[in-house]
Amino acid sequence: MWLYLIAELSALQQVVSLLTGLNGLPAVIVECFITLVYTALGGFRVSFITDNIQGSMVLGLIIVGVVTVGVTTDIDHSLIPRSNYLEPSLLGWQLIYILPVAILTNDFFLSGFWLRTFAAKTDKDLWVGISIAVAAIIAILTLVGAGGLIAGWSGVLGDPPEPTGIEIFQLFETLPAWVVGIVLVMVISLSTAAFDSLLSAIVSTGSNDLFRNKLNIWIIRGILVVVFIPTVVIALKSPSVLQIYLISDLISASTIPVLVIGLSSKCYWWRGFEVVVGGLGGIFTIFLFGLVYYDGDATAAGKLLILEEGLYVSDWSAFGAFVAAPIGGLLWAAAAFTLRISVLWIMAKKNGTRFDAFDKPAAPDATFYTGGHTTDGVERDNFGRVDDDGVERSAVDVKGKFF
Repeated sequence: MWLYLIAELSALQQVVSLLTGLNGLPAVIVECFITLVYTALGGFRVSFITDNIQGSMVLGLIIVGVVTVGVTTDIDHSLIPRSNYLEPSLLGWQLIYILPVAILTNDFFLSGFWLRTFAAKTDKDLWVGISIAVAAIIAILTLVGAGGLIAGWSGVLGDPPEPTGIEIFQLFETLPAWVVGIVLVMVISLSTAAFDSLLSAIVSTGSNDLFRNKLNIWIIRGILVVVFIPTVVIALKSPSVLQIYLISDLISASTIPVLVIGLSSKCYWWRGFEVVVGGLGGIFTIFLFGLVYYDGDATAAGKLLILEEGLYVSDWSAFGAFVAAPIGGLLWAAAAFTLRISVLWIMAKKNGTRFDAFDKPAAPDATFYTGGHTTDGVERDNFGRVDDDGVERSAVDVKGKFF
């Protein structure tokens, strides 16, 4: 999530600098201050409210951008074959694997998605919300992706077109000044929408997972303010937003495959030891792959861990990294599981005790439900729990005990 904070601030300062010619630092500082203040006062609830407003502004950005680009932009048809956008390429085939792995595992990795999932009142609300979001995201990504093509074919990116990572904003730069102003406001709104959700998720995760809710929430927020300083510095010096996302994607691709095994009730014997070893092992496997791929060059292998060359390479380095991460993680986790079970078996034999590593855990002392009718025939409308005393409690109330 910290990497995503950096990416948001980096993208914001790049867009402000590109569209206005001004220094993007003041805009970054103002966004950090404003979002910190209203999330501190309103918590995650205010993030929901502001996201609705900001989401509407994003739709406005898409409509204004599509109409204006359609009216004012001319396509140079001679650039279409020279761009090679419509030709099959090595990277194109690699991305068929890389993007699903990177995006899917990273969605598991971000607490903002989990917080929003648990905030759904019913399963039906969750499915409706997801369905609307999927339809909107498909439409928006299609239009934004087409914006990159149009930027290349209109000559904005040079001849032949060169990838920059902010192609669509380079296209917007050529539009009339009043459109650029509207786009700038809406871009800041979009950045703020993502930024405040990340802030809330970081505070929640830090309070609950790191300090077990033993520290005052304002101390956590104070720590976050201190963290802002290196965050802003790194964001301003970051050469590529895409590279920041790719680092996070490699971490999640290493960790999430071994983590989701434990989400299955059939894998009750899976432990956090395997997840930690597997996650770290997946990252280490990327380095090992780099050593083999670069003929023992440790420096090049180390740079592969942060994908310094990005995705726009004409070799198999990025693809190999995204293959090594999940497979290596699973292999290291399997080795860790074998080691743990072996040690437990040896200790049981040595102490003359029963080997119980594969015994199923006792059933929880509560009825957990996810909406609809439970076993007692009572219809529920939210995530919750009926305890032994017959009192209904929310999932949040019992999260620590149940999980």
